[in-house]
Amino acid sequence: MNFLLIIKTIVLGIVEGLTEFLPISSTGHLIVCADIIKFNNEFASLFEIVIQLGAILAVVWLYREKIINLIKTVFNDKKSFDFSVNILIAFIPASVVGFFFHGIIKSYLFNPITVAFALIIGGFIILYIENKQIKETTEEAFDISKKSALIVGLAQILSLIPGVSRAGATIMGGVCSGLSRKAAAEFSFFLAIPIMFAASLYDLYKSSSVLNFDAFIIIAIGFVSAFISAVVVIKWFIKYISVNNFKIFGWYRILFGTFLLIFYYFVKGL
Repeated sequence: MNFLLIIKTIVLGIVEGLTEFLPISSTGHLIVCADIIKFNNEFASLFEIVIQLGAILAVVWLYREKIINLIKTVFNDKKSFDFSVNILIAFIPASVVGFFFHGIIKSYLFNPITVAFALIIGGFIILYIENKQIKETTEEAFDISKKSALIVGLAQILSLIPGVSRAGATIMGGVCSGLSRKAAAEFSFFLAIPIMFAASLYDLYKSSSVLNFDAFIIIAIGFVSAFISAVVVIKWFIKYISVNNFKIFGWYRILFGTFLLIFYYFVKGL
């Protein structure tokens, strides 16, 4: 294990943590970053998925009181039970589609050009939704309806395309269904726990042949980097959207996506 590999691991972990819960596509940023620093072999693909667990652990840590209370009361409190059912409703669509089309998506869509177009299109969609000024009917994530949960779940299918952003798709789906920005973001956080655990464990199972002691060390370093950076970002994000909209993220996506198209078309000739 060399020093340069450790640095690359830390960088990718930080990128994952900084982008996972913002509507700007962590997968897209990881694909581009890995391509730039030449971290794009078979193990790299597994690494980029598994370090998401570090980011997810940040959600578990920051919302540990709510999660513990949810687990304790799920079978004797209607609100906790309904919220759990709504998470399941939102979880199913993308998990089913991802299970059947996982290989096709990774083979044909995990590239910088797909990411660039998805970032740009997603950016315009965010701006369109924000300009519509949809009326908020649900202030808290735990009050989400089954209809809203289904809308979020269907929106999450789009996030299987790299560059779309799981957070972006689910948060905007929540906003379109009447959730407040804070409620949409927090429901997206909770929904990320089962969907990303499932994706990471599935990739670990499929790629077990490339795992060894050194691989586990590399994953652990990226895991910790992702966890720390995600904790910082989640705290900032919730404060930011409490008084601001998502337009800045829409414009960022458009500018970053345009830069990627120019860079990979003119510089790298893709």
